[in-house]
Amino acid sequence: MSVFWLRCAVALYAVGLLDAIIGILRRRTETVRAVLVAFGVGVVLHFVAIVEQSVADRHLAANNFFETASLCGFLTALVFLFVHWRYSFAGLRLILFPLVFLMTFAGSMGTPISSWTDPRIRGAWLLTHIVLVVAGFVALLLAAGAAAFYLIQERRLKRKQHGAAFGVGLPSLDTLDRLITRSMSIGFAAITLAVIAASAWAFVESGTRWISEPKIAVSFATWGFYLLLIVLRLSAGWRGRKAALATLTVLGFGALTWAAHIGLRPLLTR
Repeated sequence: MSVFWLRCAVALYAVGLLDAIIGILRRRTETVRAVLVAFGVGVVLHFVAIVEQSVADRHLAANNFFETASLCGFLTALVFLFVHWRYSFAGLRLILFPLVFLMTFAGSMGTPISSWTDPRIRGAWLLTHIVLVVAGFVALLLAAGAAAFYLIQERRLKRKQHGAAFGVGLPSLDTLDRLITRSMSIGFAAITLAVIAASAWAFVESGTRWISEPKIAVSFATWGFYLLLIVLRLSAGWRGRKAALATLTVLGFGALTWAAHIGLRPLLTR
């Protein structure tokens, strides 16, 4: 039953994840009350799952990666609820809701499930993951391109250089900054959903073995850095040169992730 309660908590945390993605896309920091209620119920069910598993094991359920990930997700959820109650810091959900969901989602994969019931579902799920990855990287490349032009335009303005650069006129710094923000937000939403789809696909495909692969760690590290940058842009007001350089750094992480997976060929040829 502990696995059942844990997966129910994951479903409720998914409401918070969706709210965070919408907040990032719309640059909205206020919290919808219904989302907080769903998140709170998820925390209660998560607590029940941990207690039941701990009673069954006769010790705290933190015996392996999956139990530890679940416990970390629960403690992070408690931190959010306390901070929100004490300080009304609604913007914190933009970083904690996705973290809580992914940690709990990973923790719920400790018990294998049956394989695909229909090969068409397997193929459709894999195709969805690939489309999301490509969309995310296209958005990231657009953001990185805008960031590069931002740095060029800023340098030209400081040197009081006028006229076209590379034979074409460049947009204003404000326009480039808005393009970076919008592209990064769309890219983050796509890559977040791609990570979830890939994790679920790998779980069904290979049980618990997928979590030990180095490329998975690289993917989650890239996603985490991406999330940090998004939150700094939206909540801490990161703009200008610093944000442009950070955007290019995310592109570097993305290239590393792509290299770790050797492109999409291994997935397409399986």
